[in-house]
Amino acid sequence: MQEYPRDRFEVVIADDGSHQPPREILASVAGVLNVTLLIEPHGGPAAARNAGAARARGEFLAFTDDDCEPAPDWLKNVAARLASLHTHLVGGRTINALAGNIYSATSQAMIDVGYTHFNRDPENAQFLATNNIAMPAAQFHALGGFNSSFHFAEDREFCDRWLHHGYRMTYAPEVLVHHRHHLSLRLLWRQHFNYGRGAFLFHRIRGRRGSKFRFESAFYLAIFRYPLARDGGARGLLMEALMAEIQMANAAGFCFQAFKGAGPSAKSSTMNE
Repeated sequence: MQEYPRDRFEVVIADDGSHQPPREILASVAGVLNVTLLIEPHGGPAAARNAGAARARGEFLAFTDDDCEPAPDWLKNVAARLASLHTHLVGGRTINALAGNIYSATSQAMIDVGYTHFNRDPENAQFLATNNIAMPAAQFHALGGFNSSFHFAEDREFCDRWLHHGYRMTYAPEVLVHHRHHLSLRLLWRQHFNYGRGAFLFHRIRGRRGSKFRFESAFYLAIFRYPLARDGGARGLLMEALMAEIQMANAAGFCFQAFKGAGPSAKSSTMNE
């Protein structure tokens, strides 16, 4: 439960076509929390988040995912940050809650490296994942929300568009969620294959806006240094091998989408799509 006054926030759950919408969970908190359940078709995470944002009535929007557990002080820390940075997109820190799952740990390690590289200056962050972000609702709507044509890497495109419009982003590590994303080798490959597909679409949209492709060599060097520096030993070597596997999956997804060709337009969807 959140350490935040219950009359000052609402919960909107956008269920993206799951087989068992969480009606029992909602029934258990009826009268305790202001909760709304939206049943959406299989439109992808961007479309589901847009639907939730369209239903929300608050001044600020805070997003997380169904496999994430926000810390008890999550909303309190979000509110504190937005009180002084009320025009910023604020993103917090995500911790892998499945330490014994090497695939989940490696996937989170990729995010950790990305945050270290792209958010070196926390007050001028460049990338924040959508499972732990918050922002003013007015700016979100003015920007057109998430591009619902993206079924993968929609957070990367949204952050880039946010910055392109002159808005700013802040990384706030005290805004904490625990991530329980169960992965296997096959699921890890599929996850990053899809991220590679999203990367191709992302770079194509950036190119249409006049942005040039930049190869971040320091980022890729950091990817392969991180596992051994953090874990060492056999676990570090295994994570190193999985990092290489992830890069192959990304490249395969990127090439697949390049050959496929068709993809999203630079214009994002509206809130009520």
